[in-house]
Amino acid sequence: MIIDWTHFTPWTALIGGVVLGIASAAFILLNGRVLGISGILGGLLAPRRGDINWRVFFLAGLILAPVTLSWLIPGVVAAPRIEASNLAIVAAGLLVGLGTRYGSGCTSGHGVCGLSRLSPRSLVATMAFMASGFVTVYVIRHLI
Repeated sequence: MIIDWTHFTPWTALIGGVVLGIASAAFILLNGRVLGISGILGGLLAPRRGDINWRVFFLAGLILAPVTLSWLIPGVVAAPRIEASNLAIVAAGLLVGLGTRYGSGCTSGHGVCGLSRLSPRSLVATMAFMASGFVTVYVIRHLI
């Protein structure tokens, strides 16, 4: 294995992890809800009265925060580079969506919030999606 030291960013990753942990803890303490993006988005598909605004604002913040940061401090946020066809991106999105439905949650819900609550179900789900990711990367990089 070769590490690309010019793009190795442990400090920004650490800061991002700390911010995500604080946000997850604050969300569950202040709202009594787990910070799972698929659950927040899914709640808009079958909305309940009084439960729409915070979900829309939260999801808008996920999009607007990096856009605003890149506008305020140019060069801090790099544009994502995805080396895949549009068909592969759509297929990947559908598979991730299907996985979050079968797993009753996503990486943020299970991997961050569920594991911090010592949930056995979240441990199994996290191991399953991590294993799936490892296998997918291996297949794509070495077998195809």
